Amino acid sequence: MSDTEFEAARLTVRLGAIAANYRLCQRQIGPAAVAGVVKADAYGCGAAPVARALAAAGCDTYFVARLEEGIALRPVVPTARIFVLDGGAPDTIPALLSHRLTPVLNSLAEIAGWSAAARETSSELEAAIHIDTGMSRLGLPGEELSVLAREWKKRLEGIRVVLWMSHLACADDPASKMNAVQLDRFRTALAMLPPAPASLSSSGGVLLGKDYAFDLVRPGIGLYGGNVQNAPQNPFQTVAVLAGRVLQLRRIDRGDTVGYGATFRAKRATVIATVALGYADGLMRVIGNRGVAAIAGKRAPVVGRISMDLTTLDVTEIAPAMLSTDVMAEFFGDTIAIDEAARAADTVPYEILTALTPRVPRVYEGA
Repeated sequence: MSDTEFEAARLTVRLGAIAANYRLCQRQIGPAAVAGVVKADAYGCGAAPVARALAAAGCDTYFVARLEEGIALRPVVPTARIFVLDGGAPDTIPALLSHRLTPVLNSLAEIAGWSAAARETSSELEAAIHIDTGMSRLGLPGEELSVLAREWKKRLEGIRVVLWMSHLACADDPASKMNAVQLDRFRTALAMLPPAPASLSSSGGVLLGKDYAFDLVRPGIGLYGGNVQNAPQNPFQTVAVLAGRVLQLRRIDRGDTVGYGATFRAKRATVIATVALGYADGLMRVIGNRGVAAIAGKRAPVVGRISMDLTTLDVTEIAPAMLSTDVMAEFFGDTIAIDEAARAADTVPYEILTALTPRVPRVYEGA
């Protein structure tokens, strides 16, 4: 065994499932195109291998949040269009140009800066323009949209708009009235502006139907297996499996306590499994005494607090034949859906994935 072969924990990423989820989006919204959202290191799954898998499935358009993410992605998908959601601040313009990245412009000031760059380079520069329809986050607010609608010939000089886009606030709830409100606002905005491809939907919007598809959809968490609308049956395949190795098994007596603060006290003779995953790996500390893991498909509650490097499970109900210091305990994946793990932590699957630290090696299936 080499010095690095011991595997305390791992995040298994199924690239074939990512490709299948991408194709599902295509079936849902065709003939609209499907982009791949690979910001935050592809939601913690690894931007480079994920982007390659998406490219093999036919993806030619990607979204990242930060400039540095786009720069890192460019050699992975050399001919693809890469949109940078953070926009085009003046100090980012040289890098955007040199790495052939397409900014999503979020204000009239950014539009003016990009137009000036087009003049300085004597070229026409591509851009997406973000219209705020209700998130009140990034994007042109109503008053700036009105100015652009009146003066677009002057304001967009040197800019080729390749995408008008907005973002749904409540697409995870198909019953929310906000979805229809934003759809109407986006259609109204598009009618005020020169024609170009349009995009409104991320993963939740994909499932709202073709009225929300326009020309391009931008699935994120759906690609990574999240049950976006909390459906009884998740339409997306499981992508990520987080597991940690059992380091020790011990039997404790009734009345014995477990972990820092002695927050768990055994009510019976109990078998405890100590697992090599903790909050330094990105496991949410809040799941202490409330989360669940699984060994060989059998559930075991988390008992005691989550430590920096370790988590303890009550495995009393698991057959001894299934227990050893070589087995892996799953914290989300095939037995425990990532959405269930997120609910136990009072959070969302996005945070569960992106919180995982580099100490957890990513292992790729289907690479």
